[in-house]
Amino acid sequence: MKGFLGSYANFAADLNLLLQILMGIVLLVGMWLARAKRYRAHAACQASVLILNLFLIAFVMWPSFQKHVEPRLPARWNRPYVLVASVHGVLGTAAEIFGLYILLVAGTDILPASWCLRRWRLWMRVELALWWTVLLTGTVTYLVWYVPQARP
Repeated sequence: MKGFLGSYANFAADLNLLLQILMGIVLLVGMWLARAKRYRAHAACQASVLILNLFLIAFVMWPSFQKHVEPRLPARWNRPYVLVASVHGVLGTAAEIFGLYILLVAGTDILPASWCLRRWRLWMRVELALWWTVLLTGTVTYLVWYVPQARP
């Protein structure tokens, strides 16, 4: 099935790219909500993005990585097609796990108090910066994989 953005991507890859960009914007809205001291709305906004992203990882990105990248590791890790997807995968895994950790600490009493974060503002900013880095590496992955390069 062909995608709708005019590249060689399929529908799922195109939809995933647009949803990821939208989620990045929603995370910025969530940051604004926290600054406005609307913490419940902030929590709902950030948690929704985190859960939606978990779904996209499980059903779009991970299967694609397993099919197209994992078989080429480690022999071809330095090729752009494999390298950019691998960097994106490692950073994305870190961002998702850290986001889930923040969600557990902020929204539940599951973890012991000694595991809780102390400097919320700092760690939320670190997570947002990491998320945007992952969004940029994901966009580069899309471009390398699906957009034909101009040849002279």
